[in-house]
Amino acid sequence: MLEQHKTLSGKIAIQGIRSAAANGAQAIDRAATLLLLVGRAASSGARLSDLVEQCNLPKPTVRRMLLALVRAGLLDQDLETRRYYLGPEIHVLGALASTRFGIHSISLRSLVKLSQQTGDTAFLSVPRDVYSICVHREEGPFPIRVHALHAGDRHPLGVGAGGLALLAALPDEAVEEALAANADVLAEKYPPFSPSVLRSLVQDTRARGYALNPGMLLSDSWAIGVPIRGSDGKPVGALSIAATESRLTPERQLEIVPLLKKEAFWIETRLNEADSGEKQVRIRRNQP
Repeated sequence: MLEQHKTLSGKIAIQGIRSAAANGAQAIDRAATLLLLVGRAASSGARLSDLVEQCNLPKPTVRRMLLALVRAGLLDQDLETRRYYLGPEIHVLGALASTRFGIHSISLRSLVKLSQQTGDTAFLSVPRDVYSICVHREEGPFPIRVHALHAGDRHPLGVGAGGLALLAALPDEAVEEALAANADVLAEKYPPFSPSVLRSLVQDTRARGYALNPGMLLSDSWAIGVPIRGSDGKPVGALSIAATESRLTPERQLEIVPLLKKEAFWIETRLNEADSGEKQVRIRRNQP
């Protein structure tokens, strides 16, 4: 059973149910409470009976709200155990919330610099499970822009320049796991990106030294990208530049790639410094 009133925020949310009716926010308040309680259950998942008990609401009401949250992608239900977990859209919201800290805030300087240097649009993407999420889009001054990717957009790893840079930076075993996990969605929504095509693109990316999307998502929307690696060598993000085909000729790609790699290295250095600083703080806190 979920531990009742596990945190102060949980207490506040549950108490809010009782007062929400007065201001017409009852449904929103109840949904927020359910999200909070499911999140507190973490990897063990939340049972319907536990949520009903904690919320002190009728079982049909709780079930209806849970199903609505599942339809919105904010929750997910295991079909075997029937337990509820945080859904895929929560990952997207979490990535967007990272604008206040982490890789996003560190990368803003580089994104602005890249967009101004190239005149085109610069992007920051981050991996979330087997997906790539765009967390920032920085427009350049060139008047003709591409609109294939916006902040909050999510695609399977390998789709788009940023997603391909992330996929190619993974070891072969992880690449195969991602392709297997995304096989159905690739076949349904991304027909040009079959697993065999993505394997070929991964090899091309590794050999070339950067990812290239030659208008596979949207015609005349080309992009190139490079990974950002953490201190353990794993990809934690990707920088990419998108423009029309005429602006991303092979010659110009060779001009832009060093700029992308320079900024990726700068971000990696800052991330490593921040990680080292956090480790030192933890060490000092644990000292007698």
